Amino acid sequence: MSILVTGGAGYIGSHMVWALLDRGEDIVVVDNLSTGFRWAVPDSVPFVEGDFGDEPLMDELIETHKVTAIIHFAAKIVVPESVSDPLGYYLNNTSKARNLIACAVRRGVKHFIFSSTAAVYGEPKRTPVHEDDPTQPINPYGRSKLMVEQMLADTAHAHDLRYVALRYFNVAGADPKGRTGQSTPNATHLIKVAVQAALGHRKGMDVFGTDYPTPDGSCVRDYIHVSDLVAAHADALRYLRQGGQPLTCNVGYARGYSVFDVIEVVKRVSGVNFPVKISARRAGDPAIIVADNERAREQLGWIWQHDDLETIVRQALEWEQRLHNRQTALI
Repeated sequence: MSILVTGGAGYIGSHMVWALLDRGEDIVVVDNLSTGFRWAVPDSVPFVEGDFGDEPLMDELIETHKVTAIIHFAAKIVVPESVSDPLGYYLNNTSKARNLIACAVRRGVKHFIFSSTAAVYGEPKRTPVHEDDPTQPINPYGRSKLMVEQMLADTAHAHDLRYVALRYFNVAGADPKGRTGQSTPNATHLIKVAVQAALGHRKGMDVFGTDYPTPDGSCVRDYIHVSDLVAAHADALRYLRQGGQPLTCNVGYARGYSVFDVIEVVKRVSGVNFPVKISARRAGDPAIIVADNERAREQLGWIWQHDDLETIVRQALEWEQRLHNRQTALI
């Protein structure tokens, strides 16, 4: 009886794998290593390099490892890239997810946890945004994820499959034990970019748009520590195992920080006044997205432990330096 983690060699997926191991769960990981790293998965965990949309492969894995639950992370996640390559996003995030869901139904997997996104809301009409608010994504990334939510709802109605869809807000930070972190060199996460600039691993950074309807003109986001996000997945798994019905939840702290707020904290924590350039808005970026997290708290019993931007930044800095040292040692 094991849990299949797709994208388990990636940023959030690898944190999930470690958290499941800490809980004594049996796991199998599938990842195509397009953005993930084999070293991010502990050697004790069965690992298959492959595509989660490959139905014969997924059928074999589910059968061989007696999979009873799937936690699905694997996806393309860069909003501007989704605008320039929408078909690539619909193929990877939507069509292949359909294949994975089909395998789950065919092989009798009862529990499915899906990593969705706050991008399904588009430009929310209120802050914080609630799960029952309109879903009107403004980019292909958000639409590709919303389609999967809809497929899961329809599938759960027709088959014995129960799911939790977790709508992530902006994930940041690293494993407090230093075992894994955001390792993709060209990742576009704001805190990742800022700490790279602070450490001199890139020549400064850009702020994309300062004319948004926000207090300082830059975008406002709800930054959640990756360990707290992973804890919500563990809560979702427990919820489903206890007979919980299909559920969609926001996962964020219900508190927003602007781009300039984040840059100020990174500069303060790092002690480095790195250069910042003002650039034009990026396509597909909404002005403000902050979570209403009441449902996750009440339905899943989710309790967070790392709601402190300075702590998130400090751990991201420590991981980035550790990653740089690792890469240097391999040269």
